[in-house]
Amino acid sequence: MNIASKSIRYLNQIHLNPKFPQNPNHPFKIKPILPSNFSSSSYRKRVNRRNSAASKPTLNEPQFNKEISHLLPRFTPQDLCNLITQQQDPLICLHLFNYASNQPRFTHDTTTFHVTIKKLGAAKMYPEMDRIVESVLSKSVPVSVSVSDQSFGSEVLYNSIIYFYTEGRMLSKAVSVYKHMRSLKQMECRPSIRTYNLLFAAFLSRRSNSYINYVYMGTMRMLFKNMVDDGVEPDVFALNSMIKGYVLSLHVNDALRVYHQMGVVYDCRPNSFTFDYLIHGLCAQGRTCNAMKICGEMKEKGFVPSGKSYNSVVCAFALEGEVDRAVGWLWEMVENGRLVDYITCWTVVDECCKRDRCGDALGLIEELQEKRVVDRRGYKKLRYELKVNYGELCDRNGMKNGSSNRIE
Repeated sequence: MNIASKSIRYLNQIHLNPKFPQNPNHPFKIKPILPSNFSSSSYRKRVNRRNSAASKPTLNEPQFNKEISHLLPRFTPQDLCNLITQQQDPLICLHLFNYASNQPRFTHDTTTFHVTIKKLGAAKMYPEMDRIVESVLSKSVPVSVSVSDQSFGSEVLYNSIIYFYTEGRMLSKAVSVYKHMRSLKQMECRPSIRTYNLLFAAFLSRRSNSYINYVYMGTMRMLFKNMVDDGVEPDVFALNSMIKGYVLSLHVNDALRVYHQMGVVYDCRPNSFTFDYLIHGLCAQGRTCNAMKICGEMKEKGFVPSGKSYNSVVCAFALEGEVDRAVGWLWEMVENGRLVDYITCWTVVDECCKRDRCGDALGLIEELQEKRVVDRRGYKKLRYELKVNYGELCDRNGMKNGSSNRIE
C-alpha cells in the first residue's frame, strides 16, 4: 500500500470516527472539516455584529423621564439646548432631541442641532449623528433654488460636522458637507479658513505612503484653488499644510514654490514648521545644498531646526561621504537640546567604518555615551553592530574581541 492510499485511509478513519486517536507525528497535517458555506469574512462580520449588539448602550428610562420633566409645556429651542448641554449621557441627548422633534408646536433651530451633533460626535455615535446631519442638510437651500431669505445653519455648525466626520475618518462625507457649504448663498454658511484647515489636517493625518499622499494631493490642490477663488485668504497653517503635502508626495519643487510665495503673494510669513518640512524633504531627495540654504534662512529668522530636521541633515551628509560635517551637525544638534535617533548615530558610525575610519567611529561611540547622547542599551547595540559588520577592522583599531556586548 503506497503512502497516498495510507493517507486516504487515515483521513477516512478520522472523519468517520471522531474518537479515533490522531497521530501527532503523522506526515499530513489534519485540519478540521468546515461547512461548505463557511467564510472567515462572514464569520468575522457575524461576530462583530454580535459584539456591537452586546455593547450597544441602553437608554436610562428613569433619567430620561426626569429630564423631560424639566421642560416647560411649551419649551423653546433655547430651553432644549440648555438641557442637552447639561446632560452627560449622549443617548439621553439623542432621545431628548427626538422627543422634541415629535412635539407639534416645536421646531429645531441651529443651536439644538449643533449641541446634539457635538454630543453624538464626541461619543463616536457616528450613525446616529449622520442621521441628524442629513436633517440639517435637507433644511439648507442651495443657490440654484430660488427661495428668498430661507436660510438654515451656520458656518460654525457645518465646521463641527466636518470636524467629527474627519475624526471618524469619513472623509468623503466631510467633503460632501464642504461642497454643500459652497452651494449655499448665505454668507454666514460659506466655508471659512477654519473649514479648509480642518480638511487639510484630515488629508495629512495617519498616512505615510507616498502614493496615497500623491492621490490625496489632488484633492488638496482643488481645495486650495477653491479657497483662493472664493477670496478666503490662506493663513500659515494652510500654506504649511500644502508644503507638507507636497513634501510627503515627493513634489518638493512645488513645496518650494509655495514657500517663496509666502510674504510675497500671501500675507503671512513662514514659521519653524515651514522650514522643517522643507529641510526634511530636500534631505530625503539628496538635495543637501538646497537644504543648507533653507537651514541658513531659518537660522537668520531666529528659528532652531527640529530634531527631525537635524537628523535628516546629519544622515544626508553622512550618506554623501562628508562624515566630518555630519559629526559637526550632530554635536550642534546635541547643543541645541534635540534628540538624536539611533538610526542617525548608526548611519554616521557605519559611514566612518566604510571609509576605514573605525578608530574615529569607536571614539564617537565612546563620546556619545560619555555625553549621554545614547543610553547604555544604545551604546551596547552600536558596539555589537560594529563587531558584527566590521569585526576585523575594529580589532585592528583597538576594539578587543571581548569588548562587544550583546543587546540585553
